[in-house]
Amino acid sequence: MSKTAIVELEGKKYEFPLIEGSENEIAIDISKLRDLSGAITMDPGYKNSGVCKSDITFLDGEEGILRYRGYSIEELADKGNFLEVSYLVIFGELPTKEQLAKFQNDINKYTLVNEEMKDIIDGFPRTAHPMGVLSCMTGALTAFNPKVVNVENEKEMYDAVCKTMGKFMVIATWTYRKSAGFPLNYYDNTKGYVENFLHLMFELPTGPYSANPVVVDALDKLFILHADHEQNCSTSTVRMVGSSHAGLFASISAGVSALWGPLHGGANQAVLEMLEAIQKDGGDADKYLAKAKDKDDPFRLMGFGHRVYKNFDPRARIIKKAADEVLRELGVDDPILQIAKKLEEAALVDDYFVSRKLYPNVDFYSGIIYRALGIPTDMFTVLFAIGRLPGWIAQWKEMRINKEPIGRPRQIYTGHPLRSFVEMEKR
Repeated sequence: MSKTAIVELEGKKYEFPLIEGSENEIAIDISKLRDLSGAITMDPGYKNSGVCKSDITFLDGEEGILRYRGYSIEELADKGNFLEVSYLVIFGELPTKEQLAKFQNDINKYTLVNEEMKDIIDGFPRTAHPMGVLSCMTGALTAFNPKVVNVENEKEMYDAVCKTMGKFMVIATWTYRKSAGFPLNYYDNTKGYVENFLHLMFELPTGPYSANPVVVDALDKLFILHADHEQNCSTSTVRMVGSSHAGLFASISAGVSALWGPLHGGANQAVLEMLEAIQKDGGDADKYLAKAKDKDDPFRLMGFGHRVYKNFDPRARIIKKAADEVLRELGVDDPILQIAKKLEEAALVDDYFVSRKLYPNVDFYSGIIYRALGIPTDMFTVLFAIGRLPGWIAQWKEMRINKEPIGRPRQIYTGHPLRSFVEMEKR
């Protein structure tokens, strides 16, 4: 196969090298296109543009494949735990028993959040969306940790990772406690990372909270499934902001804001809002399945199909089982979830959905689990952010270590050509 590609423009030919990835992906290196030809490429949404080389995540949407550092998502979710996978994603290899124990202990050192952060969260109204609060609180951590991380210093980078993993979990759960009117909880270093999420969220001064092992396992899997997903909107935002040499907390704060959007991390919230709307309209799932098939009806089934996966979302296969186990364990009798199950069953057998590969995706099942646990709808994306944190850290770290240039996309100007200023009395 030729190792170059030729672009012909206005009678001139330009030759560009090809880059081949470890999974045989091919890219045309057009980094010198503008210098040589004066032209740029146009690719709205960057759907066909590679911005970096990365060792972290491999995704094949056509085949339904997702791997972190070469390990399949199926095997990681089955055999690993979230901190173990976080270590893999961030540092490149699965930890030894000693490395994992040290990682957890070192995260524990940084779980205490400065008391002045409480003053900041007190300034938000209880009605503020948790993602908006989380973005601001993450950015505020910069004020309490002003030292610039030297990415070339292994210990400094490691400490920054542990600090981010420790503090982000706490402030993420504080956004729920604030909206619920509950006192803010502190991390309990005698508990595991995922158990601490439940403790921070739900334990009240009036009595102890006991975490259900089935729930802990389901959340652990969900966090693993969300840990990274290649160059999505929030991840590329973290890399873009970090390319200016903005700090880790500032870059992650920007990633939180990007994740908030309903076309990205807010999709699982949109699923539950859709289910609630169906219930308010009488709960007739068949009616809405028919609306979804009607090309003249604007209604769209949320949580079905995926922009990247053209086959079944591999994460959905894993979390479907966990969702079934949680519902069975908790014995939840919720009409909203009954509607969800009916939509799921129809989409898995109905030829309309099967032929178009509109299968339930990870957002559909994660929303069901969160609903069953009594987590408010506007907190769903916060849980997504907790899971995505190691991916953001890994991508920021990789981008800085690789000394990638500051992000600076080009544009094609379509406004007025040069024109003269018109004096006020002549307008």
